[in-house]
Amino acid sequence: MDDGERRVVGRFAPSPTGPLHFGCLVAAVGSYCMARRSGGRWLLRIEDLDQPRVVQGAAEAIMRVLEQLSLCWDGPVVWQSRRSEAYQAALEQLRRQGMLFDCGCSRREILASAPHPGEEGPIYPGTCRHGLPKGRQARAQRVIVPQQSVCFVDGVFGPRQQCLADAVGDFVLKRADGLFAYQLAVVVDDADAGVNQVVRGADLLGSTPRQIFLQACLGLPSPRYCHLPLVLGDDGEKMSKRHGVVERVRPGREGELLCKILRCLGQAPPFGGHGMPPGEVLQWAGQHFEMSRVPGRDLPAGKIPRKFAK
Repeated sequence: MDDGERRVVGRFAPSPTGPLHFGCLVAAVGSYCMARRSGGRWLLRIEDLDQPRVVQGAAEAIMRVLEQLSLCWDGPVVWQSRRSEAYQAALEQLRRQGMLFDCGCSRREILASAPHPGEEGPIYPGTCRHGLPKGRQARAQRVIVPQQSVCFVDGVFGPRQQCLADAVGDFVLKRADGLFAYQLAVVVDDADAGVNQVVRGADLLGSTPRQIFLQACLGLPSPRYCHLPLVLGDDGEKMSKRHGVVERVRPGREGELLCKILRCLGQAPPFGGHGMPPGEVLQWAGQHFEMSRVPGRDLPAGKIPRKFAK
């Protein structure tokens, strides 16, 4: 069955480190519309793997906002914190394939040996790739990265290419504190859920080559990726919780907020949404949303208007 025949399965995967912010909500709406426009499924996954950063009650607050905006997900919520066995099985597969090694290096040592950082921090110099040096104990587990490029076509940003060895080096799959890395968890989760379309923020564009590489190593299919432009605050920085959060929307303003988000994504709803039920706005969006209209640049959103906040 080719891509044109497969039923789309999309997902939204927030981290419960606090309430939703506007930029995160933009990604939720974009992923929802792209799944629904073809009659596909839209799943919800709570990425609570990094338990020290999880804020109590944040996941439930996120789900309340989604429900208030009629962003209804299909099936049960998946919680990463309950899926350690699946991640461990993937690690063991990579080790059997000779692609995993134990690393005894501290971050300070890696920084000292790699003064010229890569795209996302220091590039691992390969100290432990062929075995732990004498007197060292294993801290993290890393995957061996070959000297080759990963290529893919993004639905918004077009053709992309990255040489993992030059950009990130052998990257961590299980951290020194015993937690599984995001790159591994998201690959296993998407495959197990049958996700074949990933619509998310452009801040994760640099993670995609690592995920495609791991999918190939584990014999898993790669979804189609579409990275939405980042929403910027008044200060020109990526919108985050410090720019304002959406903990609850003022009743009667849900449709208006959804229309603002759709316009941020280059869509042109023929109404302002004021007083409209959010389900009606989403019904229109599910029929008319076009990824080709999404701007391939960051989006200035400014402050979240007070009229939307309860």
